[in-house]
Amino acid sequence: MQVAFAQLDNHLNKGLKSLYAIHGDEPLLAQEAADAIRVMARTQGYTERTVHTVAGAHFDWSEVLAAGGNLSLFADKQIVEIRVPSGKPGKEGSAALQQLAQQSRDNDSTLTLVLLPRLDKATQSAAWFTAMESFGVTLALTPVERNALPQWIAQRLALQGLRVAAGEEGQRTLQFFADRVEGNLLAAHQEIQKLALLYPPSADQSGGELSFEQLERAVLNVARYDVFKLSEAVLAGQAERVQRMLDGLQAEGVAEVLVHYALSEDIRALVRVKDAMSQGRPLPMALREQRIWGVRERLFERVLPRLSAASLAELLQSAHLVDGIVKGLKQADWPADPWQALHRLANTLCSQCNVRK
Repeated sequence: MQVAFAQLDNHLNKGLKSLYAIHGDEPLLAQEAADAIRVMARTQGYTERTVHTVAGAHFDWSEVLAAGGNLSLFADKQIVEIRVPSGKPGKEGSAALQQLAQQSRDNDSTLTLVLLPRLDKATQSAAWFTAMESFGVTLALTPVERNALPQWIAQRLALQGLRVAAGEEGQRTLQFFADRVEGNLLAAHQEIQKLALLYPPSADQSGGELSFEQLERAVLNVARYDVFKLSEAVLAGQAERVQRMLDGLQAEGVAEVLVHYALSEDIRALVRVKDAMSQGRPLPMALREQRIWGVRERLFERVLPRLSAASLAELLQSAHLVDGIVKGLKQADWPADPWQALHRLANTLCSQCNVRK
């Protein structure tokens, strides 16, 4: 059974299962989901807890399999927690997890909690994962995307008795907050808790309403970016966000070559799809052939009609020149600094993606 994070509390209130598998790369959501399961388990008598971290190919799975039968003299129910940081349990682990999943049907004395990173589709199709999904409950923790982040912040503020002003002023405040914490949900949560301490609702004459100035003074810039989100921002034509992300990536020490690869790969993919369309292939077919799915697919559908073959050829040539700059070469009429050249390349592609036709 699959359960969404937002539905977890309702699910737990209806009855606790004997097996849960949590997978995803959002530490805050993983922590909250696991805590909710543990709290409910404790209220139902699961007072003992053992933790097993799968490290390396020589991990002894027999200890995990034996743990369910090793109840203490002081408890008749226990939680067996299995952490698989790599997301790959191996051959022995796969067999062990399948066995645990099957045993969970008739085992009311042991609650098994498996913690995993984000899993790709192939891994989610593996026998050990499908067994857990069949006999237990799986929770996929998807990231909070940038466009949903202001609303997420508003909801979390409300849990603390806080809110922002109504209308455009409040939206501006939430957007500012989102810019400061993008890509770092755990830090966003910590900043919200800090605001509750600085401006407790009971001491606030406005009833917990936060002003833009209060957030500007209090909320730290703890945003974290990755090159894949940069790619999405460029294709979406979000110029200001692109500049923040490039500055953030540079400050975090991300290699210039990795940023260049992300930008140039998008340009090459746009060229390939455009060429396929000029040969008579429908856009959906051309996108499938280039393995462009999900968010990128929607962005490509939006920007391709705005990009001419000539402009794409110029972008491809620019990407070639920046490749040389990143590797230490000088190019006429281009900045010698790799990051400045990357800014220029990203800005050019971003502005092209915003051209209306």
